Amino acid sequence: MPSDQTNVVDLIMQDHRELERMFEELRNQPEKRRAMVPVMATLLFAHSRAEEGEVYPAARDAGGSEDVEHSQKEHLVADRLAEKLGEADPGSSEFDDLLGDLIDAVKHHLEEEEETVLPHLLDRLRAEQLDQLGRGFLSAREAHLGGQQEDI
Repeated sequence: MPSDQTNVVDLIMQDHRELERMFEELRNQPEKRRAMVPVMATLLFAHSRAEEGEVYPAARDAGGSEDVEHSQKEHLVADRLAEKLGEADPGSSEFDDLLGDLIDAVKHHLEEEEETVLPHLLDRLRAEQLDQLGRGFLSAREAHLGGQQEDI
């Protein structure tokens, strides 16, 4: 995701839209599942770890600790579901059930984060702080992607 922008909220929203796009593809194009699941899971994991390492501490400091704690719990649920999905046969009903559970859990998380954590950051932090957080988020995300940022 090459980008000149560094506002952390914009960067997070871009990842959210990309995950939603991947979910639609996984749901509607079963022939791509075997190749796409690891890519989706890697982005999901890298995004979550970058949020937890870079963004959530700032959100907590800005007075959003309850929302941050809730978001971290949702990350754990999504991680477990993505791991199980990666182990399931892409043609099985188990896969379909796990994919549905993962999509529901992640969409719920994205909606809550976009309604609470991100607006809170926009309200409480200056543009320079949002850009600094964005640079930290990108760096952490890239480290967790293993340098494969351009492939995601």
